[in-house]
Amino acid sequence: MKKNTSVLTRFLARSNFFAGTKANIAATPTPISAQLIEMARLPIDTVLEKLGSSTDGLLDREAAERLEQHGQNTVSHEAVKSIPHQLLDRFKNPLNILLLVLAAVSFSMGDKESSAIISVMVLLSVFLSFLQEYRSSNAAEKLRAMVSTTATVLRKDKRAGVPKEVSDAFNIRLNPHGSEKKEIPIEKLVPGDIIHLSAGDMIPADIRLLTAKDLFINQASLTGESLPVEKFPAPANPKTTDALQLENICFMGTNVISGTATAVIVTTGANTYFGGLASVISTERVMTSFDRGVSRFTWLMLRFIMVMVPLVFLINGFTKGNWPEAFLFAMAVAVGLTPEMLPMIVTVNLGKGAIAMSRKKVIVKRLNAIQNFGAMDVLCTDKTGTLTQDHIILEKHLDIYGEKNQAVLEYAFLNSYYQSGLKNLLDVAVLKHVEMHEQLHVENQYRKIDEIPFDFVRRRMSVVVEGNGKHLLICKGAVEEVFSVCSDSAAEDTVFALDETHLARLREVTRALNEDGFRVIAIAYKEIDGKQATYSVKDESDLTLVGYIAFLDPPKESAAAAIAALNRHGVAVKILTGDNDIVTRKVCKTVGMHVDRIVLGSEVEAMSDMELAKLAETVEVFARLSPAQKAKVIKALHLKGHVVGFLGDGINDGPALKAADVGISVDTAVDIAKESADIILLEKNLMVLEEGVIEGRKVFGNIIKYIKMGASSNFGNMFSVLGASALLPFLPMAPIQILTNNLLYDFSQTAIPTDHVDDEYIAKPRQWDIGNITRFMLFIGPISSIFDYVTYFVMYFVFHANTVAQASLFQTGWFVESLFSQTLIIHIIRTGKIPFLESRASLPLILTSITICGIGIWLPMSPFAQALGFSALPSTYWPILGGIMLTYMVLTQLVKSWFIKRYGLN
Repeated sequence: MKKNTSVLTRFLARSNFFAGTKANIAATPTPISAQLIEMARLPIDTVLEKLGSSTDGLLDREAAERLEQHGQNTVSHEAVKSIPHQLLDRFKNPLNILLLVLAAVSFSMGDKESSAIISVMVLLSVFLSFLQEYRSSNAAEKLRAMVSTTATVLRKDKRAGVPKEVSDAFNIRLNPHGSEKKEIPIEKLVPGDIIHLSAGDMIPADIRLLTAKDLFINQASLTGESLPVEKFPAPANPKTTDALQLENICFMGTNVISGTATAVIVTTGANTYFGGLASVISTERVMTSFDRGVSRFTWLMLRFIMVMVPLVFLINGFTKGNWPEAFLFAMAVAVGLTPEMLPMIVTVNLGKGAIAMSRKKVIVKRLNAIQNFGAMDVLCTDKTGTLTQDHIILEKHLDIYGEKNQAVLEYAFLNSYYQSGLKNLLDVAVLKHVEMHEQLHVENQYRKIDEIPFDFVRRRMSVVVEGNGKHLLICKGAVEEVFSVCSDSAAEDTVFALDETHLARLREVTRALNEDGFRVIAIAYKEIDGKQATYSVKDESDLTLVGYIAFLDPPKESAAAAIAALNRHGVAVKILTGDNDIVTRKVCKTVGMHVDRIVLGSEVEAMSDMELAKLAETVEVFARLSPAQKAKVIKALHLKGHVVGFLGDGINDGPALKAADVGISVDTAVDIAKESADIILLEKNLMVLEEGVIEGRKVFGNIIKYIKMGASSNFGNMFSVLGASALLPFLPMAPIQILTNNLLYDFSQTAIPTDHVDDEYIAKPRQWDIGNITRFMLFIGPISSIFDYVTYFVMYFVFHANTVAQASLFQTGWFVESLFSQTLIIHIIRTGKIPFLESRASLPLILTSITICGIGIWLPMSPFAQALGFSALPSTYWPILGGIMLTYMVLTQLVKSWFIKRYGLN
C-alpha cells in the first residue's frame, strides 16, 4: 500500500525492528479469527484453491464480481449524524422539553413575553453547544492523513486465455507472465487478490503470505507490542490458537518495517480483524458520569415541579376563586422553579474550558469530556509513547560479563555502518553514535569486502571488512544463535574457550538484561588471514564472542514527574498494555510506579466482573491484554464507582476508548482511535493531561455552583410560595413579577463561568453526588424561606400591606428581597471559605451582582413600575432589607461551614 514520503517517514519513525519476546495477546474468539487460523494452517495451494485464486491473481471481471458480493474494503466508522439530527439530539433533553412546553403554554395563554424569553434561552444553549462541538469535530477530522492510498495488485491479463492462433491472427500482444501489476485504491481490493508488499507499505486487508523475504511487521497498533514481529509464509503451527500470533498472517492496519512479500487477501472490510473491532467502536457511546449527573439533577428538579405546581394551582384556585389567575401563577412558578439556565451555564462553562485547553494543544471533540476530565480518578493508559519515548535507543554496550566496553560498540558500529539495504531501527540507534565514525576513521581504515545477510533461520547477519591487511568478519544477532557459532569468548584482552561452564554464566548476564526489559543483540568477530573475495554462511563459525548491545524504548523524562503530579491530584495511573510483562515491568518501575503484581490478559479473561473489579483497584499494571480485555478492565473499575479515563492511539485501544468516561487520543493515532476519543492531544504528554484535569475541575466547580444555587433556592421558594398562597388573600407575587425576577436572577448567574475556583476544590477529583446536592438543598434551602417569611411579616404588619388593595406593595417588597437574596447568596455558596475575605468572586460576577441589585432597587420607581405592578417602597424598607440580607448571609455561611465539616466539600 503506497503512501507519500512523509507518511512513510512517520511510520518508520514510530516503529521498531527485531522481534523480542512476543506478547501473548489473547484474541477474542470470533468467526474472523477462526477463518484466519484455518487459512494459516493450510498449504499455499489449498489456500488459493479455497479463495478461488491463483498466483497470477484475478481477472478484473472476477474482481468486480467479488467487489459486488463482498462490498468495498472499508471498515465501520462512527456514524456521522446530519446537522439537523445533531441539533435534534440536543433538544431531546428533559429540561429543554419542559421549557419548550412551558413556552408553548405561556404563548397559548397570551403571555408572549415569557414564551419568547424561555425559547431564546433554550435556543442559545442548544446552538452554543452544537457550534462548539461541531467546530471541534471538524478540527479532529482535519487531523486525518489526507493522502491517496493504493495497493500493488497482481491482476490477470484479460487476454491471457486467448488461443495463440487467435492472438496471432488479430495481432494481440500477450503479457508473457499472464498478469500485470496495478496500483488500485485499497477500497477496491477483494478476497483472492494477490498483492505485493515492501518496506513502508500498510497492510490493506487480512492476508496470508505466499512469499516473504526479510519481512518484519509492526503490529503495535493492534497488539501494543513495542517491537515488530517477523513473518514468513510457511504453514502455521497447528497448536497456535491466537490469530494475532500467526506468523504467516498479516492484519489490516499494521505496516511493513522491512522486507518484501507477496500475499493473497483472505478477508476485507468489516470481515477483517480490524473491521471487527471497528464495528464495536462505531456503536453508540455509553452514558458518562457527567451525563448521568446532569440527568439525575434534572429529574430531581422535575419531580419538585410536578409536586409543587399542581399544589400551587389548587391552593390558589380554592383560596382565591380565580382559576385562570391561579393557572398563570402556577405556570410562572413552574418557570421559576425550572433551572432554565442550566443548559447554558453548562455549555458556556464547557466551551470556556475547551478554549482554554485548545491553547494547550488539546482538541476537545465532546464538551462533556472536560468535566469528566476533572472527575476522573483513574487514568488508564498504554505504555508505548506515553510512558516511553516511542523510539529505540542503544542503552548499553557490554562485555561478556555485563561491564561497559567500548570495543563492543566499535564492532557494532562497523557492522551497522557497512550493512547494506534498509537500516532497521536497531542499526539507526547504533549509528547515532557518530563519534565512532571519527574515532575509527572508517573510510580510511576499513573497506567492505562482503556481507552475509540476515535470515529467519540463522537470526543473525555478518559483514566482512578489510583493515590492517586482514579481513574482519563481524557478526550480530539473536543471543543463542550467535552463541551457537562461537568457539571462544574475549574479555579484558583475554581469549578463552567457550565451554558449557562459561555459557551458563553468559546466559545469566543476558537473562538479567532481558528481565530488565532490554532487547539484547550479541556481537562476535573473527579475523581471517585469507584473501577470499566472497563469504557465505559457512564462514560464520569459530567466532569469538565479545559482548552485547542492549536496546530500550526509554521512559520519557517527564513521565515520572507527570505520574507523581497526577497522583497528587488524586488520579491513579494504571497501565493497560498489549506488550509483554517483562518490558512493561522495567518501564513502570523506572517511572516510579508500584509493580508488586502484573495481571496478564489470560487472568483477566478467567475472572468474573466483580472479581476483576476488586483486583483492579489494587493493581497498577496489566499486560498482554487484548482490546476486549482492556475494555473489560475499565468496565470493572466503573463497577467500583470510579470515573475512568483512557489514553491510547492504536487500533487495539478503540474499545477501551469507547468504554471510558473520557477517551483520550493523539493526532498521530490511527483513525479509529481518534474517532473513539473525546479529546485529542497534539502532544502525547502526560503533563498536558494534568493541566486538562485541573481545567476540568474548574469547569465542574463552576457548574456545581449553579446546581447548588438553583436547587437550594428552588427548595426554599417552594416553602415560601406554598405558605404565602395558603395564608394571603392575594397572590404573593404577580406572574409577570415572578418571570421578571427569574430573568434578572438568571442574568446574574451568566458570569459564573468566569469565576475563580478555590485551590482546595481542585485538589482532588469531584464527581456528581446527587445525594450531597440533595442534602445541601435540604439544609440551605429553608434558610431563604425563613427570611422570606420575615419579609412577609414586615410587609404585612409593619407596612400594613395586608389587603387586596395593598397587594402591589407587598409583592414589590417580596420581589426586591427575593431578587437580592438569590443574587447575593451565590457569593456564599461559590466557596468553601469565608466569602470576600478568604475567597473573592471574579470581577464579572461581582459586577453582575451589583448591576442586578441596582436594577431591583430602580424598578419600583422606574417607568416600568406600573406595567410590572410595582409600588414605591417606603424609605424605612431599605435598612430593614439590609438587616435581613446581612443576617441571611451570616446564617447561611455558618450552616454552610457546618455542612462542609459534616459532609465534605463537593
